[in-house]
Amino acid sequence: MSVSIDGFLKEAYYYRETYKGVQCMICPHLCDLKEGQRGICHTRINIENKLYTEVYGRACALHIDPIEKKPLYHFYPGSTCLSVATVGCNLSCKNCQNSSISQAMPSSVKAVYLPPEELTEACTKNKCNSIAYTYTEPFTYYEYTLESARLARKKKINNIVVSAGYINQEPLKELCQYIDAANIDLKSFDNDIYRRISHGTLQPVLNTLLTIKEAGVWLEITNLLIPSLNDDIDKIKDMCKWLVDNGFSDNPLHFSRFFPSYKLTELPPTPIKTIIEARDIALNAGIKYVYLGNVPQVDGENTYCPSCKKLIVDRKGYDVIDTHIINGKCEYCGYIIAGVF
Repeated sequence: MSVSIDGFLKEAYYYRETYKGVQCMICPHLCDLKEGQRGICHTRINIENKLYTEVYGRACALHIDPIEKKPLYHFYPGSTCLSVATVGCNLSCKNCQNSSISQAMPSSVKAVYLPPEELTEACTKNKCNSIAYTYTEPFTYYEYTLESARLARKKKINNIVVSAGYINQEPLKELCQYIDAANIDLKSFDNDIYRRISHGTLQPVLNTLLTIKEAGVWLEITNLLIPSLNDDIDKIKDMCKWLVDNGFSDNPLHFSRFFPSYKLTELPPTPIKTIIEARDIALNAGIKYVYLGNVPQVDGENTYCPSCKKLIVDRKGYDVIDTHIINGKCEYCGYIIAGVF
């Protein structure tokens, strides 16, 4: 392992030499980097025509979170996870809620050296069931995520990725061998909106969803509804139809309410009626489990059996108050509830 004196620098995976210097192959940006240049994510740099990550083990955030905060509602409900992040992201969303670390340079944010061995030890010490690679973009710190996940798997610790899903297929397939659950942020079902708001494109994210599902990783999907940008009802219908047509009817869909942040402070919060209408569209399309985030005014966090319609997981915020799922089935009618329980 090539690690610098400060412990953060490691030769990157998935790159190739070019006549310009090096090309990063982790994500669809395919950054061509000359000597000394960094990628769009701010964390990968060309040093003497080798690509290095500057954030290996460079943890800038470490917290114990309820699994519901990721959000994952069908993956060991009520359990806790150790959440970790480094700086960096390969998207630059105008609504980013963690811009102080996602859009930062590695040297500008206070961090500690937490290699995979110490990360997994911290997880065990704090009696967490899982490690969640989250807050920023785990695929930006791919090497750290992969090596930590490999070690965690050996120690029978679950691995969770919370991501925007902007990654190429080869590195994703390798990582999926060690990931147990993921929440992917499907930001819009409109390629133009992806380009304008997140500076990415839609198709790679759809490919990510398909690959994660095919790999047998438990998957939940989040869609933040931003007024006047991605809340078009027809686009929501198109998204839900695509999800059902491609086999995601059992995968929970979380619609989340937008609040002004970062570069979109001029927009209002998402109307509650828009969130409720989106839920109705998803349910009518055939998605069995639909949740509402950032809307405590309505019943959007509880799980109901798709068959008998009874309440089977009662939640208050991130807390699980009561559950009626036994051996993965509804306690009342025996219907198999999709998820990992």
